[in-house]
Amino acid sequence: MFDEILGWQRSMLRMVSLATEAQQVIAYRAMGFGGVWSVPSSEAAQMVYEKGPALMQSWMGASRAAMGGAAPNRVLDAWSGPLERKARSNRRRLARRGPNLPF
Repeated sequence: MFDEILGWQRSMLRMVSLATEAQQVIAYRAMGFGGVWSVPSSEAAQMVYEKGPALMQSWMGASRAAMGGAAPNRVLDAWSGPLERKARSNRRRLARRGPNLPF
């Protein structure tokens, strides 16, 4: 039972991590589109094109886990994993670019 509780806690921490990473990416992109943060000109197109593959990987992972009889928290982990990895890589990439300072 204790392992089950820890499994759910780990899953919830991953969900919180996903939400936090995604919000940071949104903030960097919003600042970039406003001219405050340095983002590439292709960022608007990239944010649209990356959604489909990431969501498809999540759906496939969760489907495989569910059809394989995995515990619900493992299905949630399989769903959130690809999204979390993509959000984290985007956050790191955008954070490195830095502010768009005119001087």
